Amino acid sequence: MTEVTLTNVIKRYGAQQAVHGINLEILDGEFVVLVGPSGCGKSTTLRMIAGLEEISDGQITIGNRVVNDLPPRERNISMVFQNYALYPHMSVAENLGFSLKIAKRPLAEIGAAVAEAAAILGLEDLMDRKPGALSGGQRQRVAMGRAIVRHPDVFLFDEPLSNLDAKLRTQMRVEIKKLHQKVGNTIIYVTHDQVEAMTLADRIVLMRDGHIVQVGTPLELFNQPEDTFVATFIGSPPMNLLDGVVTDAGTVRLADDQELTVPVSARSDVRRGQQVKLGFRADNLSPVGHGVAEEGETAELNLIVELSEPLGTETLLFATLAGTEVQGKMLNPRPVKPGETMTFRLALGKAHVFDAQSTKVVRSI
Repeated sequence: MTEVTLTNVIKRYGAQQAVHGINLEILDGEFVVLVGPSGCGKSTTLRMIAGLEEISDGQITIGNRVVNDLPPRERNISMVFQNYALYPHMSVAENLGFSLKIAKRPLAEIGAAVAEAAAILGLEDLMDRKPGALSGGQRQRVAMGRAIVRHPDVFLFDEPLSNLDAKLRTQMRVEIKKLHQKVGNTIIYVTHDQVEAMTLADRIVLMRDGHIVQVGTPLELFNQPEDTFVATFIGSPPMNLLDGVVTDAGTVRLADDQELTVPVSARSDVRRGQQVKLGFRADNLSPVGHGVAEEGETAELNLIVELSEPLGTETLLFATLAGTEVQGKMLNPRPVKPGETMTFRLALGKAHVFDAQSTKVVRSI
């Protein structure tokens, strides 16, 4: 069993604190993604797990061992970096087996481990090539294969797809997911791309300013955000947020004096006069006849479409509601002209209410 546990882990650089006492338990065989904006502490956290950064306080355990004072080579981890770090004068086979050669493993063992990694990643036809003759995606597969041959307890990935174009990133996400299904090791993966986090993770750890904001499955963070930061960071497009005030009648009065019913999920916990933000996804704001049939409370809104983005099976529509730009989604789309007025149906039953001051969700339990 190879669990990774962080207990009150802190990282300081002089007077600056980059990671603020985080606590996290990663289960054996779990694929956990650390995600957040630049400077949030996710890469620093990964490097502390790897032993490339000393922790200032707290404790890290890998398996049953406290590894605070262990060098990277004694932690039985393998790390895949953003820049591949392949040796340009070596073949693919030589790159794959180099760490085992340095460790003075028997040639037969090296050959077997290299062949196994090549088979897992489909590198058999590339073994004699040098890195300069490989595509970006092939180089990344070699970098992953070099990690596999060591049979680590834990794989660490530090933004491994950042240097690839959009098509290759999509292909490599599939490769990494397949790798996890085949080898079953614990994987800790760092990215700033929430799409990578949503598609790869068993659980997402969303970080901000050195703190963990929310931990959960991709759908938990998408459907049950704890605050406005989670709501707008997870999901593409981000959640729409409208400023409003709760009235006596159990409605939210928007900036244009239009009133919408407070969603059931928050109705018993809001108070008269409370400044709130009403949040809803683009999927829950659709032109009548061009969305999913919704159960529960809905509101119909006449909005002027200012811009449309056709995406094939759906079209994103941009409009203004109560002085704020909002995005809706049109299924089974037809051409839409800028300036066209359309009747939208808002699924209030799936909307969220956030306290404007604390930014925390208001949710009845």
